[in-house]
Amino acid sequence: MIRLDKYLADSGFGTRNEVRSLVKSGSVFVNEILIKDPGYKLNPDADEVSIKGRSVEYSEFEYYMLHKPAGVITASRDKNAKTVVDLIETRKRRDLFPIGRLDKDTEGLLIITNDGALSHRLLSPGSHVEKKYAAFVSGEIPDDIETHFQNGIDIGDEKLTLPAGLREITDIEQLLSEKNDSYIRERYTECISKIDSSENKIRIFEITLTEGRYHEIKRMFEALGGKVEYLKRYSMGPIELDHELSPGEYRKLNDEEMKNLLTSK
Repeated sequence: MIRLDKYLADSGFGTRNEVRSLVKSGSVFVNEILIKDPGYKLNPDADEVSIKGRSVEYSEFEYYMLHKPAGVITASRDKNAKTVVDLIETRKRRDLFPIGRLDKDTEGLLIITNDGALSHRLLSPGSHVEKKYAAFVSGEIPDDIETHFQNGIDIGDEKLTLPAGLREITDIEQLLSEKNDSYIRERYTECISKIDSSENKIRIFEITLTEGRYHEIKRMFEALGGKVEYLKRYSMGPIELDHELSPGEYRKLNDEEMKNLLTSK
């Protein structure tokens, strides 16, 4: 059972105070019966709620895949900047949040939901959920960089980073072929134009992490003499970024993705 005012607030009809006023105004019906008590208890799975003849759809949880663009902060709300949750314009729930975070200048996959249990499971250090990224890196990088990633790297924290996977990708065409990402070539061209190619070059790596420390990938490469010029996340656990989504676009997770996400360990 759930209070009517909470039901309406969770469904995106305003704050608790706003929906209380709405109920008291005589606009809300439950099973075609006018209800003016905001504290009225109803069964969200069985009762039908409507406002001025329009049916209210209630979802306890919502799950979205977002192709995060650069320049947007990974947060639920911010007084001064647009957040990733602000991009989910069709959301019904007011309590959505991103699972994990991506730096402001990092692009790629984010899962947006209000399922706290799922978030805890995916982010728990003991879960070791794999996250895959592509990075464009400049600088003098040691030949045995893969071994460093496997053994853990000192990035200034109390402990070394956990073992991470690293695979060098030979060129941008290979990355385009593997990820089917029509936006990555433009990002690569932008990175090339920022550096002095006579003294430096861009190398492309795929990184697999099972933890999520602050600026972790950037700090790992910096500790080994490199600089991450661009970073993008392509997967988190069983969920892979939909290549049909442009940066800033989103969609609900489909049934297969939900099954894989909720049953994965």
